[in-house]
Amino acid sequence: MILAAIDIGSNAARLLISEASPYKDGSVDYTKLTLLRIPLRLGFDVFEKGIISAEKQKQLMDSMKAYKLLMDIYKVEHYRACATSAMRDAKNGNSIIKEVLNETGINIEIIGGQEEANIIYETHIAENLSSNKAYLYIDVGGGSTEVTLFADNKIVFKESFNIGTIRLLHRSVGEEQWDHMKWYIKSHTAEYQPVVAIGSGGNINKIFSLSKKKEGKPLSLELLKDYHRELSVSTIEERMHLYNFRADRADVIVPALQIFIAIMRWSGADEIYVPRIGLADGLIRMQYAQLSK
Repeated sequence: MILAAIDIGSNAARLLISEASPYKDGSVDYTKLTLLRIPLRLGFDVFEKGIISAEKQKQLMDSMKAYKLLMDIYKVEHYRACATSAMRDAKNGNSIIKEVLNETGINIEIIGGQEEANIIYETHIAENLSSNKAYLYIDVGGGSTEVTLFADNKIVFKESFNIGTIRLLHRSVGEEQWDHMKWYIKSHTAEYQPVVAIGSGGNINKIFSLSKKKEGKPLSLELLKDYHRELSVSTIEERMHLYNFRADRADVIVPALQIFIAIMRWSGADEIYVPRIGLADGLIRMQYAQLSK
């Protein structure tokens, strides 16, 4: 079964096309056929002006037309398209979605933070790990951060916070929001120690690549702090040159590290695994689970 997922975030829009192949034992193999990322950066409009500009609307429309062509070429049987924090906050978000549907046939859903956390959790990474530890999923985006705690073979909590990399760059996150996230994480993880973090999102994936760690090995909190110090003292241009970052990665990676470090400290997590999961992966798995019932 060939499935597609479109994830329209605050920093970028992604198209993932995968083939789901079930085995007799009930397991499913997901083969990635293509992954395309376009840095639309909708959050830069929304978190400053409250709307998506005409220029960004055109870029979004052109991207969806390209995604529709690719889905046709790959003979995608089912898809799901979701928009997150920036589109949630945009005053003209719903009207843009109607235009996209009329012009491309792609139906985009604006999902809430809780549903975003649910979809990311669908990757079920923690279920294959040690049962005597608690696992904290941390997904840092441009507009929000989704956190899910898995312990004692069950979900303890799923929570979304309006703290994201682009919001931090625009200085639109207040102290009360940081204080609330700190209280929530500390109070809800206190009885589930030790905690191991599981990170998702392009920024933590980039840090993992820089670290040269082997797949399946965790990054330490101290290593993240080292990267944060190192990157904080360099300019965006220096990060692009020294670390081969794209422009749309070079500016958001420092606030992303700030968020990951804060949540790990508050939860008592000394290590973070980076299994290269994300919203698009969860969308693929959710679709297959629903279609194969």
